[in-house]
Amino acid sequence: MSSEDPKNRPFDERFNDAIHGAATRLDRESEKLITYLNDEVVPAVREHSSRGLRIAAEKLAAFADYMDKHGGKEEPPPDEKKP
Repeated sequence: MSSEDPKNRPFDERFNDAIHGAATRLDRESEKLITYLNDEVVPAVREHSSRGLRIAAEKLAAFADYMDKHGGKEEPPPDEKKP
């Protein structure tokens, strides 16, 4: 760019420069965002998801044990009984 006053340049040139600058910044920021997602978010989601699946598996196993013990009786599990 020259050192002339930007207001003296035609509108379309100023507009194109502004769009180009915004697009360049957007490219840089999107690269940073993708890196952050890959390095920080994805591993955390995987860790918490696998922990959640393990907890769900334990609850399902406990429920299966309950079903085996009570052989189809229509009583709710112990923690769901009303006083």
